Amino acid sequence: MSAFGVYVHVPFCAKRCDYCAFATYADRDHLREAYVEAVVTEIERAAREGLETATSVFFGGGTPSRLTPEQLLRILDVIPRHDDAEVTVECNPEDASLDRLKAYRRGGVNRMSFGVQSTQGAVLADLGRRHGTGAHRDVAEAVGAAGFSTWNMDLIVGSRAERLDDVRATLDDLLPLDKPPPHLRCYALTPEPGTPLGEDPARNPDEDDTADAYDLVGEVLAAHGYGWEEISNWAKPGHECRHNHVYWDHGNYRGFGSAAHSHDNGRRFWNVRTPDRYVTLVESGSSPLGGEEFLDLATQRFERDSLALRTSRGVAREAFDSLDEIAHLVNVADGRVTLRPKARLVANQVIVRLSSAR
Repeated sequence: MSAFGVYVHVPFCAKRCDYCAFATYADRDHLREAYVEAVVTEIERAAREGLETATSVFFGGGTPSRLTPEQLLRILDVIPRHDDAEVTVECNPEDASLDRLKAYRRGGVNRMSFGVQSTQGAVLADLGRRHGTGAHRDVAEAVGAAGFSTWNMDLIVGSRAERLDDVRATLDDLLPLDKPPPHLRCYALTPEPGTPLGEDPARNPDEDDTADAYDLVGEVLAAHGYGWEEISNWAKPGHECRHNHVYWDHGNYRGFGSAAHSHDNGRRFWNVRTPDRYVTLVESGSSPLGGEEFLDLATQRFERDSLALRTSRGVAREAFDSLDEIAHLVNVADGRVTLRPKARLVANQVIVRLSSAR
């Protein structure tokens, strides 16, 4: 069975976080029902045209939990998927009621993802997050009671309101839980143009402080039995997100909904960005295609190598003409080149030296 992923974009949010530059909207909730029907229609059309059976499904956004469980499961029900497919739903901590999670579980969802980001009040306020400092405990309790055996929490480091002690405190809150998250993602805060964070230089992250925080996360998680998977991902054995690996392995996937991206053997294509236009196009019987590009073999090879280098699997030694300039950034073992822990945040310095980059 070859891996094939389906991604469903849910563009609705109760409030945009200060760092968010994704195609999400806090003023389009009136479109939710029409949007669900449009996504169902788009999937059904693709299925009639031979949509591959999914080995993984991921609902992202935005905030998928802005939809009712019934709306989300209506979309899931029309996605052709294998019996053992991994099905993940991103959920805001404040939406993680036991009733909601039980409804997801009954409907075929078998993995959850929660954007906790931090457990420290000042950091949450600086990021523009809405949930409280105890959300991690509520989420862990609810996800276990609902019957989920695997799930992840997301963290963000780099806020100007965050000290290294705050990072330690967040990890000290998460890891001793009765049922700690078996998969953790940690992202470095990025000041994107057009966001409140990006437009305020005083709030832009300090690169050295961010690197220190990221290194601390990696050290603590390794000491607690989490294996490093990819630049931003650590997981206990058996709890890796299969859908992530579709992307990291440069595999094929299909995205549905506004702004969703797809990849099919070197053809990359994406839907129109706004939910309004997306709904109008689908309702009228038109394609919501926003654009496409075709990657030549050299570009495909570079993308494959650069994605692999970001993971614990690394790339074959033959992917580099020479390692002399980057010997201090990589390890070489069994014919594979992998990033050293201290090099993970400067991976681009290694990637540009791939032979496929030339």
